[in-house]
Amino acid sequence: MIGNLKPLEIVLIIAVILLLFGAKKLPDMARSLGKSARILKSEAKAMKKDDAATATPTTETVDDTVPPQSTTARTIQAAPGDVTSSRPVSEAKPTTQS
Repeated sequence: MIGNLKPLEIVLIIAVILLLFGAKKLPDMARSLGKSARILKSEAKAMKKDDAATATPTTETVDDTVPPQSTTARTIQAAPGDVTSSRPVSEAKPTTQS
């Protein structure tokens, strides 16, 4: 379906997007989309590294192994130089309200 679009239809779609969001908001939206894509890419790489490290065969059985407990919190890193959007990752703990 997307491959069948004619140039006039593409221009019409772009014009509708400009009318809906405005020319001032589009660069900000593109920047945030780029940051999100970089974060997703870096997290996918980290998950592949974690899977490769845990997938190594061992001589121990499953019953003998105990998953290691990490005492330090992992931090999800955003794009290089973007320190404001980094956030610590921790296990969800129930909160009590008084």
